[in-house]
Amino acid sequence: MKYLQQFGVIILISFVGEVLHTLIPLPVPASIYGLLILFTGLSTHLIPLSLVRETGKFLIEIMPVMFIPAAVGILESWGVLKPWFFPLLVFTLVSTVIVMTVTGKITQLAVRKEDEEESDYEGTVD
Repeated sequence: MKYLQQFGVIILISFVGEVLHTLIPLPVPASIYGLLILFTGLSTHLIPLSLVRETGKFLIEIMPVMFIPAAVGILESWGVLKPWFFPLLVFTLVSTVIVMTVTGKITQLAVRKEDEEESDYEGTVD
């Protein structure tokens, strides 16, 4: 029953994202609105982590299975994609390296900033 409740919360947030997508005339997918709502809610503790933790872990664990239909669709469209395969491969590799580099640099900055904040607090007396 806990999983159904947690899944219901996630579905409700996704629905709110769909509503925002309909109301706000921006080229932003509804799923992004839902992710931002969930992230903001979890960050501000308006949504307790315990409200979505187990179901979130489950959805992350089965995520690779969700890519199977997309892979099958690509295989069915091979005739159309074949002339574009090499440019798409190069673009995918280059963009992946860029994303990994930027993500790594941002993570290093965040960890460094967190370490500095912790060292600032170590010198204070309670």
